[in-house]
Amino acid sequence: MCCAWNLRSAGAAPVRNWCRTCMKRKREPRQSWTHARRARNASLPRKVTSRTSIAASRRRMGTDEGIAMNQHAIQNLTLFDLLARSWRRPSAVADLHFSADGSTVAFTCVDGTVSLAAVADQEPPESRIRVSNDLGQTSIRPREKSPVPLIATAAFGDGDVPLAAHLNSGFLVGGASGEVRHLTAGGESLEPLLMIDGPIVAIDHSARTDTTAVSNGHDVFLSRGQGDAVKLRHATTSSTDALAFSPGGRRLACGRGEGVCIWAAEGDAALIRDVGFPAPPVSIRWSGDGTWLACGLETGGFALVSAADDRYGIVAGFPSPARTLCWSLPENALFASGAFRIAGWSMTAPPLDGETSGALETGRAGLVPVETVAAHPEKKLIAAGYANGRITIAQIGSREEALVRPMGSPVTALAWSGDGRHLAVGAVDGTAAIVTFPAQMFK
Repeated sequence: MCCAWNLRSAGAAPVRNWCRTCMKRKREPRQSWTHARRARNASLPRKVTSRTSIAASRRRMGTDEGIAMNQHAIQNLTLFDLLARSWRRPSAVADLHFSADGSTVAFTCVDGTVSLAAVADQEPPESRIRVSNDLGQTSIRPREKSPVPLIATAAFGDGDVPLAAHLNSGFLVGGASGEVRHLTAGGESLEPLLMIDGPIVAIDHSARTDTTAVSNGHDVFLSRGQGDAVKLRHATTSSTDALAFSPGGRRLACGRGEGVCIWAAEGDAALIRDVGFPAPPVSIRWSGDGTWLACGLETGGFALVSAADDRYGIVAGFPSPARTLCWSLPENALFASGAFRIAGWSMTAPPLDGETSGALETGRAGLVPVETVAAHPEKKLIAAGYANGRITIAQIGSREEALVRPMGSPVTALAWSGDGRHLAVGAVDGTAAIVTFPAQMFK
């Protein structure tokens, strides 16, 4: 009992004489209805939430977040992510070739090895395409299986080795020892088919005439069938790092120093023509009908030589070497790498003597040079690989292009399969890939 009660009972209790306890009790505010309700609720027994239910709730939240993240990741996938089978080699891919029957791709690397991949796709895009019933939209799901591993060979030399398609599914490989061996699709290296002095730096094979040409960098040799290699009698002693048979196999173009020689490859080989250039050729490509010869130049641009007459010309002004050239048979056009866009010309107006009316504006210009180009064998399309890893497919004569890969390691090699369904890719970081397109994509 407090002092206030005692003072009241005594008859005199001025407020100022109340104790602090009494004053506090007197001045304590009356609880509002809200406070009272909260107090009652606090006194009631609480609902117990088990750890199991909390964990389940967290799992549901995590699952929802995971689904959202997966959906976001799927939306960000590129055509390369969805369509390509990709492998990684320990060194840069220098070049690549499809076999004659289109069943195998061989990737040559700068460590001297060759890697082989089967073109047949275990998860073709057609099996992964879905069409929605309500909107009719077409989508494709990502691959679920890892690609079949590459078959890698032992090193044939210290650097990248020259290679050419041979027979149906095999290849010819030139080694540092001067041997030319047949490499099967299974990666088996057979006994040497021919041998020359010095390391082989260039090789080509004509299936039509069953003739093989090889160079050790100075001399050029021809071998018919499985016969001995015969040195070209008047071959120049200057550097010869590029060889190319004409489509019919009757003529052979040999890069020599700063120029090119054209030889008749039938019977006793004879020199037909010798053309000088302002710079060494780094690539040689015949047109499909064998009437033109294009040579990419080390200093940029290319030379164009007519095999039917004495006409030839130089297309200069490229910022980097034209390391790859290709001919489009459907468009009758020539395309070259080394510029800031896909450089192309229609052969209805060849780029000779300053002629520019045949220039084909293809794809979009940028700030990164094109490193390699490949013409589709059946359609008016060009694939291009860039120094920043970008890969595009453009319609000839149009700025429209499909983006296959937005960026990555610099692209070193591109090639289409004979049916145009597969695009093989090689890159500096060792990426070796085969992009398989749906049949209806290029209709």
